[in-house]
Amino acid sequence: MSKLSHFDEAGAPAMVDVSAKEATRRTARAHAFVRIKPEVIDQLPANPKGNPLEISRVAGIMAAKRTAGLIPLCHPLPLSLVDVQVEVESNGVRIISTAVTTAQTGVEMEAMVAASIAALTVYDMTKALDKAIEITDLYLLEKTGGKSGDFHR
Repeated sequence: MSKLSHFDEAGAPAMVDVSAKEATRRTARAHAFVRIKPEVIDQLPANPKGNPLEISRVAGIMAAKRTAGLIPLCHPLPLSLVDVQVEVESNGVRIISTAVTTAQTGVEMEAMVAASIAALTVYDMTKALDKAIEITDLYLLEKTGGKSGDFHR
């Protein structure tokens, strides 16, 4: 069994030293779902705060760029791309985020932060219509590159 990478020999939290790693292309895609009642979905186009879907896309992109400031031991990364797709379905909003970099460590957390903040933004913009909206199914879909290789859910 491999050990957790964010702890030193004494068990204290530590940032991983990636200085010896070669910078390679890394990608990650993440998923989140915002479960919303159909009658609330029908009201999305008339939201007085603006288009919740477009605003959530922008919020996800902005959040990915701040991941290292939100998650204590994440490395700041030069992001080549952050994309957030938001799609309305009959029972909610599906969010798929993508992050890409060429760096010494991966972008899984950037993709996850983008998806989660996009989902929270949908909630924020629709909570006046229904406080029971749920954010579910936040997970990594896939990642490529790096020493651990590719992962596909």
